Amino acid sequence: MMGFLRRGGRRGHDEDFVAYYAARAGHLRNTAYLLCGDWHLAEDLTQTAFTNLYRAWGRIDRHDVLDQYARRVLLRAFLDERRRPWRREQPTLPGDEALDSITIEHGPEDRQVLKTALLRVPKRRRAVLVLRFWADLSVEQVAEILGCSTGTVKSQTSRGLDDLRSALGGALHDLKTSGGQS
Repeated sequence: MMGFLRRGGRRGHDEDFVAYYAARAGHLRNTAYLLCGDWHLAEDLTQTAFTNLYRAWGRIDRHDVLDQYARRVLLRAFLDERRRPWRREQPTLPGDEALDSITIEHGPEDRQVLKTALLRVPKRRRAVLVLRFWADLSVEQVAEILGCSTGTVKSQTSRGLDDLRSALGGALHDLKTSGGQS
């Protein structure tokens, strides 16, 4: 990501930001979706994260860690959004036609089962699972983003996986045996 750092005043500043946005917005939006389970809210969270990132753009010295910083900004936007009273509403129900579809290795039924189960995991543990297994971050990186110890990340990962297994129930065995057959 160091290629995004150019000198040359405000115009270079904006060009660098636009290039970064074009390259990474889709990935950040997918991460936001996994955190919240709603494409519309994921768009809002992504927009909030990039707005905050733009505000800090001129002060960011290490452009080689932009993805990590952007994920941290996104996660904080997600956690802050859930604290707002007007956001304490029910998410779009699984299977609703308003949801976009995503192609993955498993069939749509498997994807829906996993998504529904992930949404049953408490938000802090869900955030750890998304960052560890979707964003493929290390324990140390997740700890830094969340502002906690590595031990907390490990325990939240373990408990989050237990919660996910519990939420999946008997569907976990079905997912293991149907993987790759769809």
